[in-house]
Amino acid sequence: MLRDDINNAVKDAMRAKDERKLSTLRMVNSTIKNADIDARGQGKPPLSDADVLGVLQKMIKQRQESVELYDKGGRAELAAQEREEIAVISAYLPKQMSDDEVKAAISAAIAETGAASMKDMGKVIGVLRAKFAGQMDFGKASGLVKAALTG
Repeated sequence: MLRDDINNAVKDAMRAKDERKLSTLRMVNSTIKNADIDARGQGKPPLSDADVLGVLQKMIKQRQESVELYDKGGRAELAAQEREEIAVISAYLPKQMSDDEVKAAISAAIAETGAASMKDMGKVIGVLRAKFAGQMDFGKASGLVKAALTG
């Protein structure tokens, strides 16, 4: 489903002659195909929509790191290009949860799993990943889970 949306957007970008969007979406398609090939090599099925969301999030994270480096290096034009790519890729992710929503989801996951200590952190993160893939930053969420389980 998500792949179809991206492929349709490629066609729309071609018609509109939107070079930045077109090149970004082609790069997204290429990355997804490479991930499919890797999965097939490991005997796994093609990527599901949830897996594709993970790929998109990884691409955004890479671009955010590049933006920081370009800003530090005084390369404003390259940083702006990366920000444009982030905007294009982000359009295919579900709405991100607010901090309050993330904290509420963590509390619910801790209650659901009966987590009592740091040993249970994996269970809590597993539940969060299953329910909220693509909607929260799991880097931040793991810190909040750790704080909740140790606090």
